[in-house]
Amino acid sequence: MKTEALAAGPPVPRDRPEPVKLFFCPNDELVPGIAALLARHWLDEHEQEIAARFLFERDRRQYLVAHSLVRRVLALESGLPEAEAVIWRSSRGRPFLQKPAEGLPRGGRELDFNLSHAGGHNLLGVVRRHRVGVDVERLDRGDQGFETILETFAASERDWVTRAAPGRPRDRRLLRLWTLKEAYSKARGLGLSLPFDAFSFTLAEDRGVLGFQPPENDTERRWRFVELEPVPDVLAAVAVLADSDAPPVLQLHHGFPWGRSAPRLVPLPEPVPASR
Repeated sequence: MKTEALAAGPPVPRDRPEPVKLFFCPNDELVPGIAALLARHWLDEHEQEIAARFLFERDRRQYLVAHSLVRRVLALESGLPEAEAVIWRSSRGRPFLQKPAEGLPRGGRELDFNLSHAGGHNLLGVVRRHRVGVDVERLDRGDQGFETILETFAASERDWVTRAAPGRPRDRRLLRLWTLKEAYSKARGLGLSLPFDAFSFTLAEDRGVLGFQPPENDTERRWRFVELEPVPDVLAAVAVLADSDAPPVLQLHHGFPWGRSAPRLVPLPEPVPASR
């Protein structure tokens, strides 16, 4: 099966910055048979082997939907057919699209993406400059490991979480910080090698990052952070390097992107000033 990626739109002008693009897709957007069919035709040998190792069908389905989503979005954004995109991983496990020497069919030489999935929901971020990191978590996951997670935070963050009432208010604070920390570390490409108490966030009561204390090894120090709740009780976070040339907007697409439906536009907040 090959979907015609080039029909998705004209080449992207090389001198026009593209907005941050976010694709939110619940597993239910693809029935199991369709997800398996797409995966069989689109996923490479390595991905097929990973999918075959899952013991539980729900985990296999999560993997198939998530990675079919990645390949479909990369086809739309790059012009490379889904089955022909070559994805490699860094030594720390971060995936990258291998760009052809002549550049991408839809224009440009840069394209970065990042994937997160949890409890039947998938989130994929795409940018054409710099790096992007995303994370998604379900608020109704219970308190699985919450105490352990909290212990990894900076002291100021632990205090802020525990000041909330036990139950959902406290869980929401913890998961807001957790998704932001995951998004930032994934944007940096450092994963679990970056201790979560080496950097900290100051958050608004409802939503939004008020302050950011980066780790010592962050030479960029200019980041935009976005908090979203694409559907009730599903929290998402995005971290992207601040770029004065990029449009200050995020495009949020909902569902499996068979085509280019109109996205919801979300203003990108101002870069968070780094504090020490």
